[in-house]
Amino acid sequence: MTRFLFIIPILIFQTVSVPVKAQTEAVQIPDAEGDTITYSRIEYENKLYGFWLAQSIANWTGLVTEMDKIGNIGEIKTGAFYTREDWGKPDRPSIWGEGVPSELSQTIEFVFADEDSIWGADDDTDIEYMYQYLMDQHQTPKLTANQIRDGWLTHIKPEEENYLWVSNQQAYDLMKQGMLPPLTGDPGFNPHYAMIDAQLTTEIFGLFAPGDPQRAIDISRLPIQTVARNEAEEIARFYVVMYSLSALVDPAQPMAEQTVKLAQKARTYLTDSLYPAKMFDFVYQQYLEGTPWEQTRDAIYERYQVEESDGYDITSQKLYCNGCFAAGINFASSLISWFYGEGDLKKTIKIGVLSGWDADNPTATWGGLLGFILGKDLIEEIFGCSFSNRFNIHRTRQNFPGNGIDTFEHMAETGYSVTKMVMSEH
Repeated sequence: MTRFLFIIPILIFQTVSVPVKAQTEAVQIPDAEGDTITYSRIEYENKLYGFWLAQSIANWTGLVTEMDKIGNIGEIKTGAFYTREDWGKPDRPSIWGEGVPSELSQTIEFVFADEDSIWGADDDTDIEYMYQYLMDQHQTPKLTANQIRDGWLTHIKPEEENYLWVSNQQAYDLMKQGMLPPLTGDPGFNPHYAMIDAQLTTEIFGLFAPGDPQRAIDISRLPIQTVARNEAEEIARFYVVMYSLSALVDPAQPMAEQTVKLAQKARTYLTDSLYPAKMFDFVYQQYLEGTPWEQTRDAIYERYQVEESDGYDITSQKLYCNGCFAAGINFASSLISWFYGEGDLKKTIKIGVLSGWDADNPTATWGGLLGFILGKDLIEEIFGCSFSNRFNIHRTRQNFPGNGIDTFEHMAETGYSVTKMVMSEH
């Protein structure tokens, strides 16, 4: 496993101790059987801490193989995809790696931040951080168009490198011109609405409405439509629903069965006639038949990028790298690691890292979801070590308090406060 260290000023948010009265606070969630699941404030904050921690582990591990393997269609050809045998072996250059492996790790393995170092923000974590911050600052469960635009313009760097791409960059450019969401994600103004979009920036809204997917959809609608439409919007909504329903998963019970049921429930929010639902059904059927995950991944490549089945026509659009970071191929790839990972955090991350395409995107999504289910303590038990609790949002964004150095404890406290606000106003 690879360790890394960010050398930056140590000026952090102070974590406030929880008063005795606050220790009796709780999140109460009705389940499908009419019972109530209760998490104390300490328990829920431990789960939110786990979300940020495991998402960071998965994100940074996925960056090692991001865009290493995207297939052989178009101007960029990367050869055969990785398999499980490649874990622990040399990393291959990405499509923009100029012939050299990742700077994070020369081999494909877990990337950690030691206790004396700091996790860096990335595009899979920073917009979610910003939305949580904005909801807390404005004390609102539903951000307005002006609040979203002002937040983007305040906290996103106007010049490169600003860690925005495709739809997110286009939406930001439109905001600078005075346009408000949701027009910034409308296909008439944003032709990139299906690539590097809301699927990696809005999952956290599900955690603010635990066990209540309709409420989660409601509060995330405008943030999703800020950058996404059509199938890309459905995919982002699917992840929000998954995150909301994850509060009903018991990590003390067999995880494989629970994670499949969780996905099946979220599947009901997909439109049967559109390609996300068809992708889900195809990957799930392959899993049920016992097809090795590598063969399922190869079949996805053939079915959707070579044959353009189920209305997924990215290849015909002749985009850069054949749309290797489009919502559709990211979604199909993510389903592989979710089903075949069977609720095992390490296994899910490994499969996601080796699946190909935009490897850090699906891996960060599932790392965060499983991290929330497990909580901080179980994550540390799984990996057999402790990790840094500090987070540098200013690696990718700007104008946050404390010179941008936060702690997972403080982030979890803020997330708990936002969750209570959302639930109380509903």
